[in-house]
Amino acid sequence: MRANYKMQRLFVPQDLAAEASFDADPQQSHYLSHVLRMAEGAELLVFNGRDGEWLARVAAKKKKAVLIEAVEQTRPQPRTPDLHYCFAPLKQGRLDYLVQKAVEMGAGVLQPVVTQHTQVSKIGTERLAANAVEAAEQCGILAIPEVRDALKLERLLGDWDPNRRLIFCDESAETDNPLPALQGIAERKIALLVGPEGGFSDDERKTLHALPFVTAIPLGPRILRADTAAVAALALIQATIGDW
Repeated sequence: MRANYKMQRLFVPQDLAAEASFDADPQQSHYLSHVLRMAEGAELLVFNGRDGEWLARVAAKKKKAVLIEAVEQTRPQPRTPDLHYCFAPLKQGRLDYLVQKAVEMGAGVLQPVVTQHTQVSKIGTERLAANAVEAAEQCGILAIPEVRDALKLERLLGDWDPNRRLIFCDESAETDNPLPALQGIAERKIALLVGPEGGFSDDERKTLHALPFVTAIPLGPRILRADTAAVAALALIQATIGDW
């Protein structure tokens, strides 16, 4: 069942069931009351990443909060996508974009990875999670991706599940066509690894190529920025071996 894009959607942490009621948080209450100017009885959609999507209504407008009441479920909760997205963090504005697009493209896990050329030292997982929620609200997504703490590339590869195929974008690939490599992947468990703006180091690339669970793919003849490469690679994966 596709999402209803005409109604306002809100992510809420509370459990959802018929006639369950709760106060929206202060920011959401301000948005509903003073930006959208919703009156009592107005309808919206709410979801929590666990109980599906629910038609809800503004039950009351209190002084400091808006009381929301769940009415009926409109969509059941789907399983979280099993596509893991591993990425070297970028500067803030581009990182926000990258996370939002990864959620839209069906990533189920967001894994920041520190590489030798990673330029961002502090990675705010709370901000990543907030961007993931915002993307889910806007795009009708019900399964919120898991946001994991950053790992160094060596640690990520050392602890890797060998039954999950890791696809990495290799700017030094000898061919421009990624389709043969992707179409040859038999595993159903997939992850994507996109490097930083400076690319992977020679040592990192050698390490990746030597691992049996890794597949390297090119992204065509053009040089892509890291955030563009992420969207392009996710689209390729979903179109060839994903859920498209």
